[in-house]
Amino acid sequence: MLEDVRSRLARFGRLGWCTLATAALYLTLTFAAPNSAFTSLVRLVLLGCLFLWLVRLSHAGLRKAIWSLRNRLLVTYLFIAVVPVLLIGSLALMGAWTIGTQVALYLATSELERREAALRFAAATLARVAPKDRAAAMEGMGKTVFESQFPGIVFLASDGKSTIRWPDEATTTPPPGGKDDSGIALDGESTYLFAKTSRNETTFAARAPLTPRFLAGLVPGLLVSLVDTGVVLPSDTFIAEPSPGFWQGQIRLKPSPAGAAQRLPPPVNRFDIQIGFFVSTRVVSWDAARPDRNMLLYIRTRPSLLLDILTRHTLGETSFNLLFVLVAIAALFVIVELIALAIGVSLTRTVTRAVHELYRGTQKVIEGDFSHRIPVHRNDQIGELTTSFNVMTGNVERLLAVAKEKERMQSELEIAREVQNQLYPRVTPATPNLRLAAFCKPARTVSGDYYDYQALDDRHVAISIGDVAGKGISAALLMATLQSSVRAQTRSAMEHALAQPRTDRECISTSHLVSELNRQLHAFTSPEKYATFCFGIYDDDKSTLCYTNAGHLPPMLIREGRATPLDVNGMVVGAFPFANYDESRVELHSGDLLLFYTDGVTEPENAYGEMFGEQRLIDLVRLNASRPEEEIIRNVIEAVEQWAGAVEQFDDMTLMLARRQ
Repeated sequence: MLEDVRSRLARFGRLGWCTLATAALYLTLTFAAPNSAFTSLVRLVLLGCLFLWLVRLSHAGLRKAIWSLRNRLLVTYLFIAVVPVLLIGSLALMGAWTIGTQVALYLATSELERREAALRFAAATLARVAPKDRAAAMEGMGKTVFESQFPGIVFLASDGKSTIRWPDEATTTPPPGGKDDSGIALDGESTYLFAKTSRNETTFAARAPLTPRFLAGLVPGLLVSLVDTGVVLPSDTFIAEPSPGFWQGQIRLKPSPAGAAQRLPPPVNRFDIQIGFFVSTRVVSWDAARPDRNMLLYIRTRPSLLLDILTRHTLGETSFNLLFVLVAIAALFVIVELIALAIGVSLTRTVTRAVHELYRGTQKVIEGDFSHRIPVHRNDQIGELTTSFNVMTGNVERLLAVAKEKERMQSELEIAREVQNQLYPRVTPATPNLRLAAFCKPARTVSGDYYDYQALDDRHVAISIGDVAGKGISAALLMATLQSSVRAQTRSAMEHALAQPRTDRECISTSHLVSELNRQLHAFTSPEKYATFCFGIYDDDKSTLCYTNAGHLPPMLIREGRATPLDVNGMVVGAFPFANYDESRVELHSGDLLLFYTDGVTEPENAYGEMFGEQRLIDLVRLNASRPEEEIIRNVIEAVEQWAGAVEQFDDMTLMLARRQ
């Protein structure tokens, strides 16, 4: 019993106890100091604790309720089917309200603008009438055309000395200024719709009072009023006059005298509420005694009136009941949703039973029993899923064996990579006048690019670089063969040269060495295996490089800011046994920089398919020619990687630099 009580108290949690303590403190303060600021603060804390506690309880209850797969599916159907329908319905209502209000605003403002255009036409017509006929023209237009549309309309024509008015008893003063204008004007406490124009120093004006009857007759179904905001132009904000209860969200607007109380027709049902919306308009001062100001066209209507306006302007006199159709469609949607929910619930039991059997099967697999099979009862996707599970258990053991084999191969690749790294030269030859640096970045675990340099004696250094066709293990094996063959032949040729007197020694024939290498590779490798290869011997005493380039990218000689490509002396090695190779010689000056590279540096493409290119590489090396060789290589590799972005590296990248000091 005691343990049960402790368990219940523990589930209550710290947040629950904190909420109860805050509630007790608030009740105490309510009687002791009900109007104190501390009581208000405790009330806010209590509301926050209650909210958090309810969220926690709701989360715990929901988690417990949906532990069952059936309940989880029901909740899923709720979110998939019901919630989107509610959201779509809300969006439809908001869209209908927005469209309706915009149409109402457009109809009201466009009708007001049409009336304003009529007054502008009247003023312009008076300006074209001869002076002696103006009075008759005013009377004719007022009685035959405008008086019915603009009750209380007044026409004026003033040249500054005399004024002609219609009706004669009108006391309206002429508007100041000669600038053509139209719109709404404020004269004293009354508002008018006016238009004026000037011709030959005579001002012609027409204005009509904006009475409630006039505004109510603009668009049937819309109740239009003018509301004075008290904002003086130019200003782009409308500040209503606050009432003493402004903090409660109440705002008192000052209606213009023309906006006397008007009423809408009674609602057709309880949801047919009155809605209102504003549009700002400029109001000028008729006598220019006050600055221009902003007023609001306050438009009021009801949903039923808006619907009548929309159907009247879209369907004309058709008796089609749009509201009935919308309600019928909504009811049809609800019926379809209920049917879909019922079907979903009926399918839940099938799904849960299949999931239970799959759960039992997974438990068997966890125990290592791969012979367990689940009975297949249905010829549908669930049955296919059960069959797939049975096939999966039969393949798991095979997949485990494949995974172990792959792990073994990956381990062997790592060993191959370490072995290949040992093949690259680890010590730079120490020569008085030549500095060497190289770097290779494989596209895969092992590389098919090749570079090497070795000291032949105290004044000769052999330099070589190559690119084996292909990538991966096969290319790496051919690269190792190439390196061992080059070193063996170079050592043999150098031993033969050292047997000669020092004064009679000549540079090793690079063309002969490359020719021998070509024959060996063709004889001991498959026909499709070949490599580009460049081999050179540097003589430190003579500062010359004797080289043979067998189909490799031409090395670049950077001298005094200019780049000069070296020769290509023949085709690739290993492809044809009869290939012939020449050799070239170049003299290096102090500060010269030799750049050797493979196509993995120049051929990476950016997102637009544009290659990095040889020219960018040369420009980058020329720009950094004064920097240390290792820094030049690092800058080039970073530039190529930034050029390619996150694209996978498709080829090995190798750079080698030789600088004459």
